[in-house]
Amino acid sequence: MARSSKTRQLLQALKSPKGAFSLVIIALLLLAAAFAPLLAPFDPNRQDLMLAMTPPQLTGPHFLGTDHVGRDMMSRIIYGSRVSLLIAVAVVLFSGVVGVTLGVVSGYYGGRVDSLIQKFLEVVWAFPPLLLAISIVAFLGQGLGILIVALASQRWIPYCRLARAEALTLREREFVSAARSLGASDSRILRTHILPNLIQSALIVATFAMATAIIAESSLSFLGLGVPASTPTWGGMLSDARAYISTSWWMALFPGLCIFVTVLAINLLGDVLRTHLDPRLNRA
Repeated sequence: MARSSKTRQLLQALKSPKGAFSLVIIALLLLAAAFAPLLAPFDPNRQDLMLAMTPPQLTGPHFLGTDHVGRDMMSRIIYGSRVSLLIAVAVVLFSGVVGVTLGVVSGYYGGRVDSLIQKFLEVVWAFPPLLLAISIVAFLGQGLGILIVALASQRWIPYCRLARAEALTLREREFVSAARSLGASDSRILRTHILPNLIQSALIVATFAMATAIIAESSLSFLGLGVPASTPTWGGMLSDARAYISTSWWMALFPGLCIFVTVLAINLLGDVLRTHLDPRLNRA
């Protein structure tokens, strides 16, 4: 009954203006990314210098205009949503698995294992996040997989700290002691008693991490260190617009607006989830 009541409360929160706005924006982005070949009116890399820097046309073929080499802005924005969402999801999954695993092991076993993992965490945390990502990309080269690893290089740390703190508390709880007294192995305790109690907290962290991953990917693409230039990205479009921002405002406005709205929607969704999944906020 308590679980069904909490589910109903969460559904009601998602129906609120803040929750509904975030869900609609995220659903539109997912549809655009999934059906980009069907929704994009043109090939995102097709160039036509005769149509370069065409302003937005309400009734013409280029609804959001074209860039400096005549590529359709709408098509590039639609395809750019694929890269942003793919990288955000991949970074969150990769960093979440690594961070939760290390945090649970560190908090549950303690001792030298905990000390070793925490020392490694402190060493990695000492580097500025964006600078570390730039160094990895510059050393290993450009590519989607390398970019995901570079962005996840420090984003596992919040998961690790959260999981460690939860594991330190949970390992002393009565149900864990009872399972241990009944002969349950450490791996079974971690799998059936510790990890399930971390899901809600990790989900909240993951939601906000997706927003920061999109910003970081756009920053690297803006600097020319993201995915290859042939792949449309919102950050790459902003980089192309730098030299033309005073004459072709739409080249910077629309990709920047996409980044802003996407990050806003994900943060609003994370705020809704945190309010209804965090028991400390519920008690407050």
